[in-house]
Amino acid sequence: MKLTYHGHSCFELSGSRRVLIDPFISGNPLAKVRAEELEPEVLLVTHGHEDHLGDAVSIAKRTRPEIGVVHELAVFFQEQGVEAVGMNIYGSAELAGVKVTLLPALHSSSYGGRYMGSACGYLVEMDGTRVYHTGDTGLFGDMRLIGELFSPQVMLVPVGDRYTMSPGLAVKAVEMVKPEVVIPMHYRTFPVLAQSIGAFTEGAEKAGAKVVVLEPGESYEV
Repeated sequence: MKLTYHGHSCFELSGSRRVLIDPFISGNPLAKVRAEELEPEVLLVTHGHEDHLGDAVSIAKRTRPEIGVVHELAVFFQEQGVEAVGMNIYGSAELAGVKVTLLPALHSSSYGGRYMGSACGYLVEMDGTRVYHTGDTGLFGDMRLIGELFSPQVMLVPVGDRYTMSPGLAVKAVEMVKPEVVIPMHYRTFPVLAQSIGAFTEGAEKAGAKVVVLEPGESYEV
C-alpha cells in the first residue's frame, strides 16, 4: 500500500483500491494537488468541519466513490445527492472490497452550525495492511484498546495542538496503540498549528515506532 499525504489530515491510500480520507484540498495552503485530480473509489470523512469535509461532495459527485461515514454525515451527503453508507462507532462496512471500521475520536463536529454526528477515526484494512487514521482527536484511553483489538501497522496522528493533541500527548497515543509506523498530521497548515515535531519524533521512536514525516505531495510505501 502507498500512502500519499496531501497536507493537513488528507491522505490517499493506494493499493487494490484508492481510498481518500478528509479531502481538504481547495483552501488548503499546503496542498500540492487539485481536487479535480483525485479519483477515489472509497471516500471517508472523519467529521463535519470544513477543513476535513473539504471537497468531499464535489469529488463524490464527479467520481461516485463508495462513502462510509457516521450516520449524520451520511444524511448530509444524501441531501447533496450523493449516496453514502451510514455507520457508527466500532461498526464496520465493506466498501469496494475495503474493510472500514469507524473508531471513536474526542472532538466536535459541525458544519454551518449544524450538528454532524460524532467525530471519528478509521481503521482501514486493504491488501493485508491496517491503517489507523485517528481523525482530529484528543488523547483517550480507548486508544490502548484499539491497539489491542486491531494492531494497526500504520498510525496517522495529529500533533498540531490547540484543536487536537500536542506533540507530547501524541507520543502517549503512540505508546498506547503501538503501531509499527507513525505519520504526523494536522500541523503547520495554518499559523495556529505551527509546531516543531522534533520532540514527537524522538518520543515516538523511543516508543518503538518508525516515524515517517511526509511533506504534502510525498508518499510512503508499506
